[in-house]
Amino acid sequence: MNTKSFIAAGLVGGIVDWLLGWLFYGIIFADKFPQPDAESNAMIYITLGCLAFGFFISYIYNKWANISTFGTGLKAGAIIGLFMGLISNFFRLAEQASENFEMFGIDLAISIVMAALVGGVVGFVNGKVGSKS
Repeated sequence: MNTKSFIAAGLVGGIVDWLLGWLFYGIIFADKFPQPDAESNAMIYITLGCLAFGFFISYIYNKWANISTFGTGLKAGAIIGLFMGLISNFFRLAEQASENFEMFGIDLAISIVMAALVGGVVGFVNGKVGSKS
């Protein structure tokens, strides 16, 4: 595994994930999803979660899949987002009586789009950084 590519792609992927989360959950669908309390540590945990996701995708692409293009990363990311979205939304359905299928569908679509774009960026960065070593 190319460590430099893993770190660079993981960081960039985490930043892209954070920005997309802000766009989708904080702006476009802010009325549908609860917003973090400004006085809590929620943003720290959200940021750490986004970075963890970026490094998760980067690890898969670097260690196992050898994904180094935007297009291939986009496709693989969409599949990862599909399954991660299904998993998290099924658990949310089990935990919250107020959860409904409209929210399930919206969050699933957001998960797919976000993971696809993060995956595309991670694949792109892997190709750029990995080709120089």
